[in-house]
Amino acid sequence: MLMIRLLRVGRKHDPSFRVVVTDKRNSTKSGRFIELLGFYDARTDKVELKGERISYWLSVGAKPSGTVNNLLVDAKILAGKKINVLPKKNPPPKTETEVATPSNALSTEKESKEPEESGAKEGEDKSDKATPTEPVKEDTPAK
Repeated sequence: MLMIRLLRVGRKHDPSFRVVVTDKRNSTKSGRFIELLGFYDARTDKVELKGERISYWLSVGAKPSGTVNNLLVDAKILAGKKINVLPKKNPPPKTETEVATPSNALSTEKESKEPEESGAKEGEDKSDKATPTEPVKEDTPAK
């Protein structure tokens, strides 16, 4: 699979990157790439991209990395929203309702299969189904 990603060049503490097309299996430090598509200087935020070539590689099926996707959205080469490249380290803990939801989903699937098998119990099961599938809302302050 082809990737459009950044290849770091330059000396220590002076980050600058080349935007390249490479195979996903290649190491980022190997220096092997198919085509040079532009560069990005992280210190001055200077970006130069070859829009036509990037559009070509995207049409062929190359996937941009998260940071390259954000650069392409800024340059208006790619339509869409930016990707959150650095998500929070610890996701918020699941509440009791979120933990209970998957088990309720499994139980409702089992209950929905049983009435199909027996037509006589449909009236009884419909009244029982309404209560467990409704999520319980607790008044908790938003963070």
